Amino acid sequence: MMNDTIHPIENRYKTKEMAKIFTQSAKLYRWLRVEAALAHAHASLERIPKNEAEEIDRKANLEFVKLERVKEIEDEIHHDLMAMVRALSEKCEGNAGKYIHLGATSYDIEDTATAIQMVNSLDVLTKTIHRVLKILIKQADKNKKLICVGRTHGQQALPTTYGMRFGVWASEIARHLERIDQIRPRIAVGKMSGAVGTMASFGEDGVKIQKKVMEILAHEFNIPLTPATIENQVIQRDRHAEVLNLTALIGGTIDKIAREMRILQRTEIGEMFEAFGKKQVGSSTMPHKRNPHKAERLCSIARVLKSNIIIGIDNIGLEDERDLTNSANERIIFAENFILLDYMLHQLAQILEWEEFNLQAIQRNLNFTHGAFLAEKIMVDMVNKGIGRQEGHEILRLAAIKARELNLPMKEILIKDISIKDKFTENELDELLKPENYLGSAVSQVENLIEILKKKYQIEL
Repeated sequence: MMNDTIHPIENRYKTKEMAKIFTQSAKLYRWLRVEAALAHAHASLERIPKNEAEEIDRKANLEFVKLERVKEIEDEIHHDLMAMVRALSEKCEGNAGKYIHLGATSYDIEDTATAIQMVNSLDVLTKTIHRVLKILIKQADKNKKLICVGRTHGQQALPTTYGMRFGVWASEIARHLERIDQIRPRIAVGKMSGAVGTMASFGEDGVKIQKKVMEILAHEFNIPLTPATIENQVIQRDRHAEVLNLTALIGGTIDKIAREMRILQRTEIGEMFEAFGKKQVGSSTMPHKRNPHKAERLCSIARVLKSNIIIGIDNIGLEDERDLTNSANERIIFAENFILLDYMLHQLAQILEWEEFNLQAIQRNLNFTHGAFLAEKIMVDMVNKGIGRQEGHEILRLAAIKARELNLPMKEILIKDISIKDKFTENELDELLKPENYLGSAVSQVENLIEILKKKYQIEL
């Protein structure tokens, strides 16, 4: 039975693995573990008894601290982090409770836990992007010699191959993996520095405590978590804005790919289609419709990712040592961008994996201009025949206009032009007007890219 939820993420646009990272339970668990790490750091410096730190550690989990109890306390005191501290204190025996949260401010706990959340999320994205990349590489290899019309400004330009299209997309997707590797160390930063960042509440041990907390958490969560060099009450939000920007960049690539799929699925073009189920409905009123609704969905969600960048950038400018204007919106934008993006990547993978080609339509579109879109090839060869490049350009421009106006094949116009007729035989023109003879290094470029990406990301086809 579907949950009666408000946000579509809850029932429509999520994957279980990514969504799990952003649940309230997962958030509470990370907070508890940061508190446990802080207690152990104090104990390692003999600032609190070791047995009390061990008691805090034993109870700092969801078996003892229930989300429902934390919510009850929060309703009374209106502070979610302190509600967690009190709920944990209730479960700790002896004197352990009085040492919980010692010297820390709320965002020591929250920002350190958020860093763990971000790294976990980037790791999930990395896996999903790898899946998309592998599919793109397979499609590039499979279709590296499938000739089609290349278009610029929405107009037929020159021949290319579907392998080139998939290859360009694969190359861009791979760059996002590089960006994740570059950004991960900048977001994998935690802090334990007190109310304004001076560490005064930890006395002379502030740097040591912060370092020890990050060491403990890095080991526990198996992530590269490092201590901040200098912060105020919060980790500075340029780090988080950069991550949000990355999610929107990846979303932009998905948007581009999906947009091209929509164009290629237009009735008048009809070259490449989303898979369409036997019982699938395209329109509630037009039975014949085969709408690219999955690709349209991706383009639609991409707009959400982009819009959240503005909020992330606004969050950089917190007042003085901090204000709370970032807090409420971050509960929304972090979850939205990561959960929606992972969903988009999974959807893109499914579309790409089951993409259908209409070979007849591809051939039809290659012949649509009756050879006019190969004018550049003829122009280049005209230079070798002694006709200047600019002169050749004008001859072919006029010939293309005439062919279009008279609805005649380009060859029929050219063979009657004295400047062409004297330089080219009919057989030579036939060869020049074959799309397969003007692909340049398209196939070898794709093959080279495939080898580079397979080796770099250890992909087996």
